[in-house]
Amino acid sequence: MAYLMPSEFVTKMVDAGESKIYMSARDTLVRGYMAGAILALAAVFAVSVAVATGSHLVGSILFPVGFCMLYLMGFDLLTGVFMLTPLAWIDKRPGVTIGQILRNWGLVFVGNFAGALTVAVMMAFIFTYGFNTDGGAIATKVAGIGKARTLGYAEYGLAGWFTIFIRGMLCNWMVSMGVVGAMISTHVSGKVMAMWMPILLFFFMGFEHSVVNMFLFPFALIMGGDFSIGDYFLWNEIPTALGNLVGGLAFTGLTLYSTHVRTAPKRKLEARTFAATSNEAA
Repeated sequence: MAYLMPSEFVTKMVDAGESKIYMSARDTLVRGYMAGAILALAAVFAVSVAVATGSHLVGSILFPVGFCMLYLMGFDLLTGVFMLTPLAWIDKRPGVTIGQILRNWGLVFVGNFAGALTVAVMMAFIFTYGFNTDGGAIATKVAGIGKARTLGYAEYGLAGWFTIFIRGMLCNWMVSMGVVGAMISTHVSGKVMAMWMPILLFFFMGFEHSVVNMFLFPFALIMGGDFSIGDYFLWNEIPTALGNLVGGLAFTGLTLYSTHVRTAPKRKLEARTFAATSNEAA
């Protein structure tokens, strides 16, 4: 069958989380690096399309191409491991510890950041012809986004910080739905369709994705964005990553696991008794 039942794909989620925990440091870093680089290319592609067409919707429709490519190649995003790896611990898989989970998150974060930063520098070099021009309309657009999504939040203090946090939660709710969606189908076309829908939603709605931001904000700084590295981490990356963690695990991982693996007791006996009583009455 091209479609897996929920009980089947949720078990795949737990298996995937366990396998990522036991992956070697080298493989984790390489897969994280490539995921960050590909997603960064997708982000600059989407911004370029939006600037060229004047339509944020068109850019949002095309952005998921990066997510689909990196997932099909087996690369890892921080947002995905936030949701998958804790399930192996919750499921009491042998030998899985909190320390191993944190190790995996740390390695994936480093890999994602290195990949995204590499693409940020490369694209900045391209747009400025070796840092000899101002970068044009795309550089101006990204620099403005960087300032608006750091200092723009900072203007509202704690409320602004929690706004980013909630946007991060909503983002990884959708992104992790894309990860799970790819496990539902055994066909490439089905995987792509299942991934495309939630990724399109998060990007168009302007939710905050920690790995996309690993590219966007360094690129904006290189392009002359009027904010600091400290502003980026305090007023975006940290609350975004925390929101991604909570949203992906709470809204997707735990909800699916709790109702499709650790299901509540089914009232089969009561149901049969009720049916028999109804038949006798009829």
